[in-house]
Amino acid sequence: MTQRAGFVALIGEPNAGKSTLLNRMVGAKVSIVTHKVQTTRARIRGVAIEGEAQIVFVDTPGLFRPRRRLDRAMVAAAWGGAADADIVVLLVEAHRGRTAGVDAIIETLRERVAEGRTVALAINKIDRVKAEALLALSADLNDAYPFARSFMISAERGHGVDDLREWLAETLPEGPWLYPEDQIADLPMRMIAAEMTREKLTLRLHQELPYELTVETEAWEDRKDGSTRIDQIVYVARDGHKGIVLGHKGETIKSVSQAARAEIAEFLGRPVHLFLTVKVRPGWLDEAERYSEMGLDFRDGD
Repeated sequence: MTQRAGFVALIGEPNAGKSTLLNRMVGAKVSIVTHKVQTTRARIRGVAIEGEAQIVFVDTPGLFRPRRRLDRAMVAAAWGGAADADIVVLLVEAHRGRTAGVDAIIETLRERVAEGRTVALAINKIDRVKAEALLALSADLNDAYPFARSFMISAERGHGVDDLREWLAETLPEGPWLYPEDQIADLPMRMIAAEMTREKLTLRLHQELPYELTVETEAWEDRKDGSTRIDQIVYVARDGHKGIVLGHKGETIKSVSQAARAEIAEFLGRPVHLFLTVKVRPGWLDEAERYSEMGLDFRDGD
């Protein structure tokens, strides 16, 4: 059989289910899944093998109306990922339907994605609506844009995901594989570990600090006893935020550290010693260095 390989960009509004779908396709937790919008900052790629095909997923930040520099850089990264991909999959939430945001994405698809590029539609969270509504939504969206194929899926439950993955595998261009077979993500492990800790902070703190913190892995030591020591710094923008992250008597940071350590250990398949330090860095949202570490271009925020 002929080998196939290529890039698939998953695009859609925030919370459309892109990260959940990526994790289901790849079979490992690579992209960070949380209920908060805009948690995927870097273009994390997950690699799935389907028969003789290697599907490299570009998990783009959710597309929305950008206000700040970080937002603008994230949206630029998302469209950059879509424009470069062999196949683009637009995810739309079944119960939310054709929103103004979806219309804006379709409009930009026409402008930013070259003619002849394969674009598929995946209506996600199908268990939330009735069949008639699904068919009507699919017909409406296909009138708005000439999608190559439409899929009805539940990324969370796995319904329809195999069909989508098989179609992607058949549709990608012929060519040698792009990554070694045992490699599931091209992000350095240090960054994946930092993202896992940031996810736990985001889930724990909810509304208090949605974007005002970032996590960096400062040191990584694989020890002779088979364990790994990881030192991470949590950067916050203001002094007042430091207390929120630490919590009463350090309880918040302790529980976050335990949850993150367990998940990183499971991902690495080895014991992990995780040490978190909270530091105030007032202007981190405007530092070019932070953007490059998140896989974003600082200039895209201008």
